[in-house]
Amino acid sequence: MRSRYLFVPTLVVFTVMAGSAGQAPSGIIEGKVTYTGTPPKMKPIDMHQEPVCAKEHNPPLEIQNVVTGPGNALKYVVVYISAGEPSSTAPSEPVRFDQKGCMYVPHILAMKAGQVLQIYSNDPFGHNIHPMPKRNPEWNKSQPSGSMPINTSWANPEFIEVKCDIHSWMHGYFAVLNTTHYAVTDGNGNFSLKGLAPGKYAVTSWQEKYGTQSQEVVFTGTEMKNINFVYKVTP
Repeated sequence: MRSRYLFVPTLVVFTVMAGSAGQAPSGIIEGKVTYTGTPPKMKPIDMHQEPVCAKEHNPPLEIQNVVTGPGNALKYVVVYISAGEPSSTAPSEPVRFDQKGCMYVPHILAMKAGQVLQIYSNDPFGHNIHPMPKRNPEWNKSQPSGSMPINTSWANPEFIEVKCDIHSWMHGYFAVLNTTHYAVTDGNGNFSLKGLAPGKYAVTSWQEKYGTQSQEVVFTGTEMKNINFVYKVTP
């Protein structure tokens, strides 16, 4: 007697897990930026012009041109890949820059050239934003309290000083870079750059008062390299 049942072949699915053969290797650079010498004494910021902000910062904040941390750490140093990386498009996600308590937050904001920058104001009074580029168009815009964010972008890489013409102590930088691999050091001077393909790279650090330093790093596969930058500072 013939069977009434049909044979149905079983579908076998092979799943390729992340990190298995075929995945491109990527490297990581980690390190720290420190200083030798005597750093300058940063002056307290006088915000008596805006009592609301003055009350918000007690004790007063200090100027942020040179910010140090434990173990001779340097904060707000931009570390980035300056050579060796293939060209790439700007990320679709915007970067955010805030004006809060009459300060720029963060003091240094890094982004890829062409990436959208959104500038917000959280204060109950107006500001004006005045970037002073050398390789991009200069502009100066007011931003009243409660207004929508200002959307902009920079086509050419450079470090752009930005200030508020209403509040003279408000000062910072936009680090417009030709790379998606960048970091700004934290209060302990630490930085990390991830996802680097095999190749030879130049890694550069930039500090607004003391300039740049560069080192070469070579990746042959999935590796972690540790490099440090040391700045000689003066009062």
